[in-house]
Amino acid sequence: MPPSKPACPIHDLIEVLAQPWVLQILYALSTQGPARFGHLKSRVEGISARLLTERLRLLERHGFVYRDYEQTIPPAVTYGITRRMKDIERVLGELERMARKWQDADRVGTTSATAHAGA
Repeated sequence: MPPSKPACPIHDLIEVLAQPWVLQILYALSTQGPARFGHLKSRVEGISARLLTERLRLLERHGFVYRDYEQTIPPAVTYGITRRMKDIERVLGELERMARKWQDADRVGTTSATAHAGA
């Protein structure tokens, strides 16, 4: 019997986005535009070439990133975001805004950031 789908409709999306380095890669491509592999690797500080390759393949397989291969010498491979990624850019932008707000509150020691939601 095949495994049943999770009840949460965003489970599969979160499963991909929660992979290590995925958000950093998407952020780099989203904010700085398409890039060749080496340039992208320098944008995502600390990632290994092997892991970047694995994550780009994952993102390409799930339709978040495209891979443009040009048969030149040496071959030119450019990565960029797809329309699917554009669909969630607004949501990720809101998450970034919220994260910055919380970081600022934590920096100044504002306790309202952790106050009970019903208060």
